[in-house]
Amino acid sequence: MTQWISYQPLRGESMEQRTEVWVSHDDKYLYFAFRCHDPEPGKIRTTISRRDNIFGDDWVGLSLDSFGTGQTSYHLMVNPSGVQMDALNSTASMEQMATDFVWDSAGQITDTGYNAEIRIPLQTIRFDGGDEVEMGVLFWRRISRMGQSWSWPELLPGQWVFDSHASLNFRDLEQPQLLEVIPSATYSLNQSWLRPGEWGPANSDPAAGLSLKYGVTSTITLESTFNPDFSQVESDAFQNQVNNRFPVFFDEKRPFFMEGSGLFGVAGSGGDSNMRTAVHTRRIVDPNLGFKLTGTAGNTIFGFLSAADEAPGREFDENDPNPYAGEKKVFNIGRAMYNFGPSSYVGGLVTDTRFGSGHNQVVGGDLTFRLDSRQRISATFLDSDTRSDNGEQSKSGRAAQATYNFDTLRFRTFAQVERYDEDFQMDTAFVNRTGVTGIKSFTELNFYPETSGWLKKISPGVWLQRTDDSVHDGVETAVQVNLNMNFSRQGYLGGNIRRGREPFLGTTYKRNRINLWGGAQFTKWLNVNGSLNMGKGTRYDLADHFQGDTFSGNLNLTFQPSTKLNQNVSYTNVRFDRETTGERIFTVHIVNTRTRYQFSRFFFVRSLIQFDSSQKRVLTDLLASYQLVPGTVVHFGYGSLIERRDYRDDRWIPGEGDYQTTNRGIFFKASYLYRF
Repeated sequence: MTQWISYQPLRGESMEQRTEVWVSHDDKYLYFAFRCHDPEPGKIRTTISRRDNIFGDDWVGLSLDSFGTGQTSYHLMVNPSGVQMDALNSTASMEQMATDFVWDSAGQITDTGYNAEIRIPLQTIRFDGGDEVEMGVLFWRRISRMGQSWSWPELLPGQWVFDSHASLNFRDLEQPQLLEVIPSATYSLNQSWLRPGEWGPANSDPAAGLSLKYGVTSTITLESTFNPDFSQVESDAFQNQVNNRFPVFFDEKRPFFMEGSGLFGVAGSGGDSNMRTAVHTRRIVDPNLGFKLTGTAGNTIFGFLSAADEAPGREFDENDPNPYAGEKKVFNIGRAMYNFGPSSYVGGLVTDTRFGSGHNQVVGGDLTFRLDSRQRISATFLDSDTRSDNGEQSKSGRAAQATYNFDTLRFRTFAQVERYDEDFQMDTAFVNRTGVTGIKSFTELNFYPETSGWLKKISPGVWLQRTDDSVHDGVETAVQVNLNMNFSRQGYLGGNIRRGREPFLGTTYKRNRINLWGGAQFTKWLNVNGSLNMGKGTRYDLADHFQGDTFSGNLNLTFQPSTKLNQNVSYTNVRFDRETTGERIFTVHIVNTRTRYQFSRFFFVRSLIQFDSSQKRVLTDLLASYQLVPGTVVHFGYGSLIERRDYRDDRWIPGEGDYQTTNRGIFFKASYLYRF
């Protein structure tokens, strides 16, 4: 493969560094080997880190469409130290980095560059076995110091992997029978402070669980989990939760829900859409039982997910009893997609949740169709029927969107219209708001300077938006002018000026902003990025809303003094002043630090310290973790919560006095993947 062509941030440039690829197989594995030539091997950037944490390194890998249908592909990448990064890609949800697959890798820096190897167990991927098996494949390589990525075959503007896969043919390739069993054991011990100098009794919680995965056929997989431990081993980073109009979004991190999650996405969601995702499995808070069936039949991909959530039936407290104590909220989700061409499908989605005497049922369909190599359209329609938990109130509503994309080397444009009825409700989804009808568009030009070695791309653009909001009785408008620039060393710099208005509870407020952002990999050991946002904003207080002057800034530093030690520090500052008087309404400081030492690809120790001034709390989290493969893990951790509290009149007064450790606990988890 001689013509590797750049796709990010430049397009159409041939790669000077030669890359050789070998492909082979036997009755258990697919094998891929890479020889990545580099005339300056001393400048190759690599780390020994956790999986999925190597995007800033040099890396090489592949996209594998194992069914050859142009709907789902496995993305597997490896850095020069052999550390893995993987994702599941689908036409509906694009690239989902949360999924972790079982595969093997190795890497080594040489005098002429580096070598990398990937071995994929046939049990890991789904495909139609037989005498002749055709898959789709695309290879890619990234060179960190240049901040540029290349692929073979070429990724043309407006296209993604499904439009570019080359045919990869195997003879006599059969799908082995899949049976995985993952037993797990967890133990936690927690204490809370009763009063100064006195800890309450230690509450211990031992538990055992079991997860199963069975290949019903070569293309259909059944998964189940019993009494799973869904502890968030990697804590969610603190985010600003003061004066946000919409809920804060946290990614899914639980293995049972992550695998195959891209199947349940619908067209037109994510990004700047009102619906972030139609199936946000973090809505299922504490399931004690779950089932998932996924598979392919010809050009049809289908999936079914069912889980029983214990969280809604928990007791609130002794003074506020839960009328549904002990009951479980049941989630059932069904999805099917029919492929009629690369990156083109028509799909259906059904969700049903039940709790108490109530239910929420949603039925809908979506479509994505590539008109030609430059144009793509999508549409989604959803209809909901909801009855309250006590069964006394009912409502129904609809949601719909249509999107058009046009993309070439020099020009791209996007337009979307969407409507969400006031009474639309979808318990499985993450939706910002209802009662809105709007249109938005973005147009961008791309220029590629030929005289500069460090400036790679300049992209001016315009964003336009108009939304009618029936809930807040007004019209939201925005006109925004953007400018983005890409540099070598993964550098970028951009900004925009925004002029707009937004209604809130019947009053329309100005939303004029200036935004700046930038970042770069300045050296092999230092990456810096940050952003500034300032201008007019709204105080989203139901009792006292008003116009204000707002400022927010973020700075993120990552130090990598060696291949094994990584130190990340981020700082966020948010301020809001009343416009008429200049009175400071609030100031928020958020600090997240993460220190990690990676003894090997499989074992690391990590320390988190997180501070949120608005909540007046500090979280400390120490973790030692060993992961041989996804499913075979041992975690041991200690955590504490330090809060500002004062003790008066036999009770705690939050937000006053000194910072004190109010909760502490230890955590242990072990699980082992048996693959038969």
